[in-house]
Amino acid sequence: MIPLFVQILIALLFDALCGDPRWFPHPVKGIGWLALTIEEPLRHRCSPRIAGIVAVVVVVAISTVLTWGVCVIAAMFHPLLGDLVTIIMLYSCFAVHDLRYHALAVYTPLVAGDVETARKQVAMLVGRDTDKLDEAEVTRAVVESVAENTVDGVTAPLLFAFVAGAPGAMFYKAVNTLDSTFGYKNKRYLQFGWAAARFDDLINFLPARLTGILIPIAAWLIKLDGAKAWQIFLRDRLNHPSPNGGQSESAFAGALGVRLGGLNCYADVESNRPLMGDAGQVLQPFHIKQAVNLMLVVSFVFVIMAGVLSWIL
Repeated sequence: MIPLFVQILIALLFDALCGDPRWFPHPVKGIGWLALTIEEPLRHRCSPRIAGIVAVVVVVAISTVLTWGVCVIAAMFHPLLGDLVTIIMLYSCFAVHDLRYHALAVYTPLVAGDVETARKQVAMLVGRDTDKLDEAEVTRAVVESVAENTVDGVTAPLLFAFVAGAPGAMFYKAVNTLDSTFGYKNKRYLQFGWAAARFDDLINFLPARLTGILIPIAAWLIKLDGAKAWQIFLRDRLNHPSPNGGQSESAFAGALGVRLGGLNCYADVESNRPLMGDAGQVLQPFHIKQAVNLMLVVSFVFVIMAGVLSWIL
């Protein structure tokens, strides 16, 4: 049987190199389908908030138990088959390749001066209005998305994988997918999505802060400003509407020497967010590449550190 650390490392490398092929039956898509399928029946049976709580319990339980069952059954046929299925399940929980792909899909037209195409591409990454963003604002949107999704798409599922293997990683992805599906502060989901949003905040609390601590190390390794990343992380990590989003974004701002946060628009409604970082360089397309490189390095720093700790403990 392959050790868990090696399984996780193989899965992460495979994701970083290959991403998710379109033909691949991605479990997260199944989680999203299940969540939407049970939404209306639950709404008809109880109040929106209770229905949302039940939805979280049902979807998370089914996703986690099903993953555990598939891995156990595969291992019963042959230990190597169990390892293979576990690695595939783990691989499906990481988003290194997709995050890099979508970020560079904005970078490429942006460096060519095609801001209009860059706006359309950045809309795939963020929920804010993008049709009027200039080059600097498009860049800011990408850097912020890469920074926040370093936690959601990489380090948080890594942490849960080290704690509880593939079922742990899928547990995290189920909660995160529920938050992405229901965690909106609008009339439809303010009550129904409450449980998903709060649970997502809870399970991201530790991985977000661990990631913020490791970003300065990763920044130093690729000759970005690790000292500034640490300084801005300590100072500005709470300057964010989310209790977790500012942890990685503040450290990214310091590492890149830029200022993040500020005015965003959502469906033509302005949202003025606190600033993170010092007034320094004007955000330019090359900052997107720096952010992607930082995400890649912090991902592998995280997995190595977690592997060492799991071996010691």
